[in-house]
This record gives sequence, structure tokens and C-alpha cells, in this order.
Amino acid sequence: MVESKKIAENMKNENEIDFDPSSAPPFRIAEIRAAIPDHCWVKDPWRSMTYVVRDIVIVAGLFILADVYFNRFMFLWPIYWIAQGTMFWAIFVLGHDCGHGSFSNSILLNNVVGHILHSFILVPYHGWRISHRTHHQNHGNVEKDESWVPLPEKLFKSLDYSTKFLRYKIPFPMFAYPMYLWYRSPGKRGSHFNPYSDLFQPNERKQIVTSTICWTTMLALLFYFSTIIGPIQILKLYGLPYLIFVMWLDFVTYLHHHGHEQKLPWYRSKV
Repeated sequence: MVESKKIAENMKNENEIDFDPSSAPPFRIAEIRAAIPDHCWVKDPWRSMTYVVRDIVIVAGLFILADVYFNRFMFLWPIYWIAQGTMFWAIFVLGHDCGHGSFSNSILLNNVVGHILHSFILVPYHGWRISHRTHHQNHGNVEKDESWVPLPEKLFKSLDYSTKFLRYKIPFPMFAYPMYLWYRSPGKRGSHFNPYSDLFQPNERKQIVTSTICWTTMLALLFYFSTIIGPIQILKLYGLPYLIFVMWLDFVTYLHHHGHEQKLPWYRSKV
């Protein structure tokens, strides 16, 4: 409690003056960790799985409801797309916690659940998990962070027209995530699907192959179901909610990196 009050007071004092991005924060990571109650560090796999079951039931229920009834009431489809796309985002967040290891203490359980959840929304689990780890290790580092990194003027001017248009012209940046998975950000090389990408260490290549196989399997399932119920119905049931999910993901990650009213600072590596 003492640590919590200390951090709160420091943050209050900091808010009363102009934020100086060149100054060190008035607290250390160890102080933040010490201020978090002990019970918040306890990982409960049973509780985690209840969230997984709950979200899967909601997603399945929305699928069935839309497929059976919404073709009679076309005006309801946009409501479904927004609701289901938001649930896809919820599925991503659960897989995100698996990638961080906060889902449970079991690496096997985290990886199995993470693969099921992320493959369902066409995210290569291990490829994303490893690049996301890089992001957290270098958050705000203009040279080493992974996404929404401000580009040097020289690099920006060297980009071809299509890259500039798709990356920086609204609404296209709201759908940037699939491109990021395939090509990373401008100025960076590699792919989340390529085990030989600069993103990964040699001992991680098998994990990338596993995740790419799971991702490909999901894509094949979507194609298979499109032969049964038609590609238009797959687009309405899955494709458009997927785009809503990508919009959620890009909105949230952009604001995490750049802020809104008060812009967040970026830093270069120390020389």
C-alpha cells in the first residue's frame, strides 16, 4: 500500500507540470511490480479457460444466429459484423495472454490454446508472439520497436507510391495488420510466416513452421466451407467481422504507441 501511494503521488505531481519526455520516470519497474497486490500475480488456468469457453460460445452463437436468421433481415448484418468483429478481438486478447504466459503457468497449455485462438482469426501464433516480445523489449524505440514506428524522412521518401498510399491514407492504415504480418513495417525485413526471417532465432524456426501450418489449415477450412455455403456467405459470416477485428487491433495498437491528445515520445538507442 505504501508503494501504491508513493507511485500515485509521483504520478499526480508529474501531471501537475509539463511532461518532459527527456527525463527519467519518477518510478522504477520494480516499484510498479511491488505496488501490485500479490493475488494479481496468481495464474488460474481454470478461470482463464472459462473466458475461452465463454467467448467461443458467444462467437458460435452469433455465427448460428446470423446464418439461420439474418438472411431474412438484411438490415441486421451490420450489427452482426460489429458484434462478431469485437468478439474476434476478444479472442485475440485471450491468445495475447497465452503469448505473454499470463494465461497459465503451463507453457504447453498456453501454446495449445494460443494456437487454437489465434489461428481462428488468422494470426500466426508463434510468429506474432516472438515479434510481440521484441515489441515489449523495445517499446518506444524508434529503431527497434515493431509496429507504428515513426519513419525517418529519408526512408519515407524512398517508399513507393503504393506503400505510402496503403500505409498512410485513411482508411487503409486501419487494415494494416495483415500486411504487417506478411511484410512487417516499412524499413524492416522478414515475415511472421518465414522461419528464416530476421525476427526469429534458429531455435525458434520449428515453432514458426508449426504456427504457419495452423494458419494455413484455418485458411483451408474457410475455403472448404465456402464451397458448402458459398463465398458470399463466408464473407458475411467471417470476412467482414475479420475486418472489424483488424480495425480494433490497429486502433488500439496505434493509440498505445502514439497516444491521442498528448502524443507519446519515441526514443533512439543510446550510443
